[in-house]
Parts: sequence; C-alpha cells; structure tokens
Amino acid sequence: MSNVMHFSEAQWAFLTGTLGLQDKAPSNGCALAVEAFTTPAYCRSLLDELGPLIGSPTRRVTASLLCKRLSFLTTGVCLYALSACNRGLDLSPANCLIDCSHDGTRWTSVLPLHDTTGYPLGDANREGARQAIVRTLFADLLAPLWSILHQVSGVPRRMLWENTAVRVYSLYERRLTTLEDRAAQARCESDFSFLVEAAPSQLGLAFNPLQDFLFPRTRLCDGRAVRFRRTCCLYFQATCPASYCQTCPLLRTEQSA
Repeated sequence: MSNVMHFSEAQWAFLTGTLGLQDKAPSNGCALAVEAFTTPAYCRSLLDELGPLIGSPTRRVTASLLCKRLSFLTTGVCLYALSACNRGLDLSPANCLIDCSHDGTRWTSVLPLHDTTGYPLGDANREGARQAIVRTLFADLLAPLWSILHQVSGVPRRMLWENTAVRVYSLYERRLTTLEDRAAQARCESDFSFLVEAAPSQLGLAFNPLQDFLFPRTRLCDGRAVRFRRTCCLYFQATCPASYCQTCPLLRTEQSA
C-alpha cells in the first residue's frame, strides 16, 4: 500500500524531502542497525572515520555534531507525523537504521525506516498513543544512542540532550507555525505543551530535557529575541574560520542588549 494513502502528498513530500524520512536503506550502504551503532568498538571506529570528513578535531566534537544531525532526523520525522499529520510512526530501534552520511561539505544522511506506515491516531486513544510514541522516541531510541556517544567520546550527556531539545523547539516554534489547518495547529500546541510539561517518567528518562532547556529568550541589540543554549554544541571547533550557531552561549554576552 502506498504511503501516500497514510499521509497526504504534501505531508509525505515534507517527511521525505525536508525531514529526511526514507522507506528503504540508502544505496551507499552507510546505514546500520541501532544494535551495531551502540556497540562501543564499532561506534568509536565510526566517530574516528567521520571526524576528518566533517572537519572535527576530536571524538567529542564529532559525537556532538552527529547527535545534532540524528536529533534533527528522528525528532523531526516522529513529531511532525504526530502533530502535523496525526499519525504515529514506529521509531523503535528495531525499525530504524542509523545513517551517518556526509559528503565532506554537508550532511546527506537520511532516516531509513523498515516500516514507514503511518497509523492514524483517533481521538479516543490519542493521549495514550502520544505517550507511547514519545516514550519510544526518547527512552527506547535516543537514550541508548546518546549513552553510547557519551561512553566512547566523553561528550557530556546534557550537551547531547540539549542538542535534542533545540531541534524539538525549532520544529514546533518555527516549522510547524506555518500550518494553516486549525486542527493541526491545535494538535501542535497540545503536543508541545505535553512534551515540555511531561514528567520524566512519561518520557522514560530521569529528567525531561525539553523542560530543563526551555530557557527564557534574551532580547538582542538588534531587537531579536533568542533562547540561548546553556551548553555549547562545539560546532565552532569544526569550522575554519570559526562559525557559531545563532543560539551559542559563547555569543550571549556580546549580543545581549
């Protein structure tokens, strides 16, 4: 059955184009099972191969930047399907492949899922289904990925979880604000509130990173309001000359009004 029967053509195009969902493994052979990625020796070797390709000087920097990319792919696909489409996608480790492709200039990685069927969420069971989807994403998939990256590189866990949190904020506060359907708008507001207000146990974690990193915005000299991070993702160490994210905490003092 075509996936367009589970999503509208526009939704499927956004999922597969902008957000990187793929219904088959990439032909370059770079995708691997979550079980393989979370093997310490394999993950360590992967980071060492990836580092020179992305211009990273250390495993720690490589792990953080890879986390940012994987966070974009996983949270974007899962939560867009949940909120914009009112559909559930299976992001359990058994259904996901990890793709770390980079062409030396930019990330080309995608998120391959063995089964990309989007099952509808009815009003009667949506709350329970939402909690199950979010728990699978955070506890079952992301927590083991970030744990192994921390183990083999020494990158702080809070840095990895803030990398994840800022991707979720960007999705709900930027990308999903353009939705015109009122029902979808209401779902987005409800789902974002659930995510940032959820007890850690609802995410299957010891703390709720989406709540902990939702800091007040700072007013800048140019009038913009920015939610600065508390941890630096280390992106500047992989660029020459050094380039910084717009929310980098290292820029906070010099840009604040």
